Amino acid sequence: MQLNQTETQAPSVPVASVWHTIRGFILWSYERGTVQYDVMVTLILLFVFFSPRVIDFNDHPVERNPGSTGVVVSPDGNGGLVYQVDAKAVQGGSDSAVRSQLLRVIEPISGEVTITRYEAQPDRKGHLLTYKVWAEKR
Repeated sequence: MQLNQTETQAPSVPVASVWHTIRGFILWSYERGTVQYDVMVTLILLFVFFSPRVIDFNDHPVERNPGSTGVVVSPDGNGGLVYQVDAKAVQGGSDSAVRSQLLRVIEPISGEVTITRYEAQPDRKGHLLTYKVWAEKR
């Protein structure tokens, strides 16, 4: 017994027209108002609006000073600024440790500065209330 095998031919898709369509999308060669143009614009808008939900771009603002500190800024009369920093923001210690902690509080407000001098400001009973800090822009 012999089976008849007939070849079935699939409809052929012209490869040249597929490449022409892909090339048109890549080179953006379609006129406004055509279906291809509308498809490209829709794909771009989908990417712009939905990619932040899928892709983590790590573009969150960096919080430099998470705790709130009371800082009062006033002019010193010579073109510089005087910062009055709450003593609770500074743990104390050596001179360099106090300076670095004061810089950590002041720099998010004013940018990069150099502390020229500082004074501890106690209350009437001798408890430390604030630090008065003179600083210059770098």
